[in-house]
Amino acid sequence: MAVKREGPTHRQRQALATKSAIAAAARRLFATQGYVGTTITAIAEAADIPAPTIYSAFGGKSAILRAIAWEVTGTLDVDRTHAEALAQPDPHDGLRMAANLQRRQYEVMYDVIDIYQEAARTDPDIAADMQTILANRERAFRRHLEAITPHLTVEVDEGVAIYQTLVLPEVYRTLVLEHAWPLNQYETWLANTLITQLTR
Repeated sequence: MAVKREGPTHRQRQALATKSAIAAAARRLFATQGYVGTTITAIAEAADIPAPTIYSAFGGKSAILRAIAWEVTGTLDVDRTHAEALAQPDPHDGLRMAANLQRRQYEVMYDVIDIYQEAARTDPDIAADMQTILANRERAFRRHLEAITPHLTVEVDEGVAIYQTLVLPEVYRTLVLEHAWPLNQYETWLANTLITQLTR
């Protein structure tokens, strides 16, 4: 009787390792040279992988950037955290959990978010991705606020607008990157401001 193989084959592991090396090289170059300024040729040189292999593995820069974002986002358990925040008996605790999630997102992928913003200005595929991402974020914020409506001091629509403004990447960049706030200070500020601005 043949033994059933479990897990990826050697060839599949090689393909995954190749994709990982391409994505890592691309992320470094996107962060230092910009999305527009980075070519597939440059990624190939940085990863020491032939350009045709990169095209075969991904198809182009937008697909590489998507892969980078999906890989990093997958480590954050965003949906689970949102669900846990909604389940908190104290709405303030739920908003603190939301602030912690936002802090963790920026901590591990601010560079990717920054690259996405740049890429969306010139790449229609990434621009469409950005619209989907922003719409999903707004729905998540809205669900959170609708769940705690009795505790709000503002209408849900106004609360969503405040929420979206406070978590903008530009706010994070100003406080943490430009003014050197520690991440814990940013998280505490965000949590306290959400609580003060939105709830009783």
